[in-house]
Amino acid sequence: MSVAGAQTWDGPLGALHDVITVCDAAVILYFLAVNTGYLVLILLALAELVRRTRRAPFAGHEDAAGSAFTPPISVIMPAYNEAAGITEAVRAMLLLHYPVFEVVVVDDGSTDGTLDALTDAFDLAEVEHVVPEDVPVRGAVSSLHLPAGGPVPLVVARKANGGKADALNVGINLARYPLLCMVDADSILDSQALLAVAKPFSDDPLRVVASGGVVGIANGCTVEAGRVVEAHVPTDLLGRTQVVEYLRGFFLGRTGWSKVGGLLIIAGAFGLFRRDVVVAVGGMDPDCVGEDAELVVRLHRHLRAQGHRHGDYRIVFVTEPISWSEAPSSLRVLGRQRRRWQRGLTEILLKHRRMIGNPRYGRVGLMALPFYLLFELMAPLVELAGLVLVPLGVLIGAVDTEFLWLFLLAAYAYAMVVSLVSVAVEEYAYHRFSRWRDVWGAFVGAAVENVGYRQFTAWWRLRGMWDALHRAPQVWGAMTRSGFGPRERVREGDRRP
Repeated sequence: MSVAGAQTWDGPLGALHDVITVCDAAVILYFLAVNTGYLVLILLALAELVRRTRRAPFAGHEDAAGSAFTPPISVIMPAYNEAAGITEAVRAMLLLHYPVFEVVVVDDGSTDGTLDALTDAFDLAEVEHVVPEDVPVRGAVSSLHLPAGGPVPLVVARKANGGKADALNVGINLARYPLLCMVDADSILDSQALLAVAKPFSDDPLRVVASGGVVGIANGCTVEAGRVVEAHVPTDLLGRTQVVEYLRGFFLGRTGWSKVGGLLIIAGAFGLFRRDVVVAVGGMDPDCVGEDAELVVRLHRHLRAQGHRHGDYRIVFVTEPISWSEAPSSLRVLGRQRRRWQRGLTEILLKHRRMIGNPRYGRVGLMALPFYLLFELMAPLVELAGLVLVPLGVLIGAVDTEFLWLFLLAAYAYAMVVSLVSVAVEEYAYHRFSRWRDVWGAFVGAAVENVGYRQFTAWWRLRGMWDALHRAPQVWGAMTRSGFGPRERVREGDRRP
């Protein structure tokens, strides 16, 4: 960095000049640290993906599917005003390839006929019920329904509206099996999804307490009979950019944290937990918007308090692309989503602030939580500050154009390189996209992510922090969806070799 010209400043203007000079240098160092941190996580993820790719032919999913020792699973699906797609979603869940499982749908006081749609589709009959009280709930169960026409492993509960976390707690109380799989009502699971996410429990039953699965973006994909049969990158720039973001932060980032034992987030769209441990910590927190991640942090805290150290228990991330969800297709919906996510992160870090930097919590306290505090929670604040301070510094002569280029390289060019590496690593591991245009589409998303998209998300995230600090009213978090319509299949000549 260099100061423009030889002009000296006196008084308040000189003090402002010095402050901006220092702040601009700090902003550059911050962006270098953020992107380097993600690059390290990606390299750790690459090492893990190489190992898992070599072992993939010996995964033994078919053996697990026919084994009497494969642990049974209760799939919990909270639903609120999902009448339009709930029957197709439940049918797809019931067709998952797994030896023993049940589907528990919890209708959280829907007003659009969600229960009526399920009743018509599965011939449900109301039954007398006594719901266990293993974890506390706020919305009482008003009715319980089972299929009248045969042994379909489906349970549908109707309850007073209390929010997604409370609906999950009702599902936890109703669940019969030792493993709990929590999914969103709009998630699309691969047929082998349960086998893949349950494998860590079979491989290491004494230590694994939770596992999370990859959540891919289904926008633009070919969906038939509740399954993604061909993966594609969306044709719109907003969708392409989100694909890259998911690869970098949600796929490779979490794979890297899993490798070092610091995984803090298992997406609410698809995660598997040991029921006894979830009950021991009191279930989901209905007062936290990010109830899925908060549960994982609370599991770490509880197990450490019980005397477990690193290696005594495992919370792992499964790298196979096994769950799909529709991403926001408009800026308005995306803004609501990111605002809600950042609010959840803020609430989690405030609630568990005593864990941050505390050696008692091992790598979670010394590495993962400080990373999320400095590089996830504070990132929008620093980014927006940089967008103001750097131009102001140029305007008053605190920095010159050489510094400006350095800022752009550190903040945006380096970030684009990290995103491009993310796309390359995912393609190396899974070769998921069948067309060259999809690969190039992902690269385009990586290139344009830093022009407008990051600035918008930084603003939305800043508003999410404000919501958390001022305890704004919580909402269920419904998202306007376009749906998964059928697409024309790829022409043979357009396929990748």
